[in-house]
Amino acid sequence: MMDKNIKEEIVEKVSQDDLHLFMKGTPLFPECGFSNTVVQILTYLEAPFSSTNVLEDENIREGIKEYSNWPTIPQLYFKGEFIGGCDIIKEMFESGELKEELKDVII
Repeated sequence: MMDKNIKEEIVEKVSQDDLHLFMKGTPLFPECGFSNTVVQILTYLEAPFSSTNVLEDENIREGIKEYSNWPTIPQLYFKGEFIGGCDIIKEMFESGELKEELKDVII
């Protein structure tokens, strides 16, 4: 069961910015290929996003999986809602759906 403080921290992170990515590593130094792929897509779309490096905090790493009911990282949130992981983001990008979804925040 997720610690109440961890859940509050996650809610705060996904609510703080329009786009928030829970990833392994940082946008400049992604530490897994899937996180790197999502960063590249968001960068290509010029969509400003904040991120959390789940490798720095095991509680967040496990908590985010429980919070979203999604087993893998990265996880992208838009306006507090879970959009998906790497495969879903990639599919949405390739179909043009992601650009449409994020049009309000893309510079």
